[in-house]
Amino acid sequence: FAVRKGDWKLILGPGSGGWSPPRDNEAYAAGNPPVQLFNLAVDSMEQNNVYMDHPGVVEDLVVELRNIVEKGRSTPGTDQPNHNGRKWWPGLPWHGPKEKFELNGRTAFVIRPAQLPGNKPVPWVWYAPTLGDGLPGEAERWMFDRLYREGIAVAGIDVGESFGNPEGRAAFQELYSELTTNREFSPKPVLLARSRGGLMLYNWAAEHPDCVGGIAGVYPVCNLASYPGLDRAAPAYGMTAEELAAVLAEHNPIERLAPLAAAGVPIHHIHGDSDVVVPLEDNSGELILRYELLGGPCSIEIPEDRGHDMWLGWFQSQRLTDFIIQHAKKPRQL
Repeated sequence: FAVRKGDWKLILGPGSGGWSPPRDNEAYAAGNPPVQLFNLAVDSMEQNNVYMDHPGVVEDLVVELRNIVEKGRSTPGTDQPNHNGRKWWPGLPWHGPKEKFELNGRTAFVIRPAQLPGNKPVPWVWYAPTLGDGLPGEAERWMFDRLYREGIAVAGIDVGESFGNPEGRAAFQELYSELTTNREFSPKPVLLARSRGGLMLYNWAAEHPDCVGGIAGVYPVCNLASYPGLDRAAPAYGMTAEELAAVLAEHNPIERLAPLAAAGVPIHHIHGDSDVVVPLEDNSGELILRYELLGGPCSIEIPEDRGHDMWLGWFQSQRLTDFIIQHAKKPRQL
């Protein structure tokens, strides 16, 4: 896919853009840059890729192409439908670069959507766990692309294997303050908890229920006693297993739901019925049962014969994605 404006031509791909070599798969394998920008006034043969020297031109042309896709036409007139009614193209960047920054020695990140007029405060999804530099991976890409197209940012912070301890919760609060105070992010993000990210996000949310637009979970850990177990979790809390057991109600998500229910925080989980690492019954199942008894709004999807795995269906759940978009863009009113 290419777009031209004046002397500038942008190709959103590493290859020739046509049938001639190199094709995109060959160009990717050769390590060619993923974007090509040419100034045709001085380089009519398209031999000198200058995309690194002119990031502003690249962004302007991406916006130009995005507008064409959204309108369904490049000429003046009323909007036209695209093929299959889509107003997006998967090869078009719908987000900015991943921005990494430090907060008291911890690495945080933000991936903003393509800037849209009046899109302030920025709706966002808070993802956990964030360990290392691999996010987003292929597992999350389907969902995240749809969030970006809706103008929703994704953010997170690496708190290590905190298992939801107070130090990790304090770092989460620092991220929340940074984004909402200094970066014009919404005061009510949707929390997206995958696996042990449930311990991290639920424990923060229980202490800040009015700062949560909703909680989405992908086989989230909701019960410290179930995973990782008190023996493994206790060192992260600076306690022995016996000491942690004595104060478990202060740190265990399934026992900290009352403030969230009172605030009306909506919850939606997807959790397989064959999960032996984070069993459904002791985690999402128990949390949903308790939350319903407290009067909190909640729902759950239970894929059959799915465990704690990398099945693409987790992040390609339309129900989960729609829940996140709905509550990130229109957080509940107090």
